[in-house]
Amino acid sequence: MDNKTIDLSISNYGTARDLDYDIVLLPWGATEPHNLHLPYLTDCILSHDVAVDAARLAGERYGVRAMVMPALFAGSQNPGQRDLKFCIHYRQETQKAILTDIVASLYNQGLRRMVIVNGHGGNSLKGMIRDLAVDYPDFLIALSDWFTVCPAKEYFEAPGDHADELETSVMMHYHPELVDLATAGKGARTGFAAPSLQRKTAWIPRNWLRVTSDTGIGDPSAATAEKGGRYAAAVAARYAELLNDLVKGNIYADRI
Repeated sequence: MDNKTIDLSISNYGTARDLDYDIVLLPWGATEPHNLHLPYLTDCILSHDVAVDAARLAGERYGVRAMVMPALFAGSQNPGQRDLKFCIHYRQETQKAILTDIVASLYNQGLRRMVIVNGHGGNSLKGMIRDLAVDYPDFLIALSDWFTVCPAKEYFEAPGDHADELETSVMMHYHPELVDLATAGKGARTGFAAPSLQRKTAWIPRNWLRVTSDTGIGDPSAATAEKGGRYAAAVAARYAELLNDLVKGNIYADRI
C-alpha cells in the first residue's frame, strides 16, 4: 500500500480526494526532553510511525482504509517540566479546543470514526472524549496509549516509563539516525517518601525536577533496534485488528 494514501504528512489532495476512508488515526504526543539521547518530539514521532504501520496492516489484512493525521505536539506536562528548556505545557482547555476543531472538521467531511494513538503519558483525554460524545453522538472516538498495547516486560529487560529501553528501542527501529545512545543518562529516578503515596492511596503529579536528573525514567542502555522492531510490529498488528473491529461494528455484545 502506498504511504501517500494513508499518511497525511506526505499525502496530497490529488491522492486523497478520490478515496473513501473508513477511519482516522490521530497520533498525539508532546514537546519535551527525552533523556539526553532522544528527540524532543519522540512521543510525536513514535505514535505517528506506529499508526502508519497499523494503517498499512489494516488495509492489507482487512481491507480497511485509514488515514493517519499529522501528530499533535500539544502535550500536558508535570510540575517542573516547564522549567526544562523548550519543554512546552499545553492546558487541557487548549487540548480540548484542538481536538474539538479536528472532530468538527472531520465530521463535516463525513467521517465518523477516530482512534487517538497517544504517545505521552501526561495526556488525559477521556473527559474530552466524553464531552465530544454528547456533541457528536454518532462520531466514535477510541483512545489508546500505544506503549501499553502489548506488555513491555515480554519484550524488554528493564522497561521504565520515559525515554527508557522501550522508547529508545522503537526509535532505534524507526529512526536510528536520531538516537545517540552513547550520550544517554542512566534514567535513574527517585520516588515518593510518603508511604501513603507509595501505596497509591492518592495520586499527585510528580515534580520532574525532584524525580530525575536527566529527564529520563528508566535505563535505556539495553535498547536495540531489533527489540524495538518486534514490539512495534506487535503493537501495529493489535491496532490493525482494532481498526477492523471498529469499522466492521464489532463493538458491543448482544444484549443480555
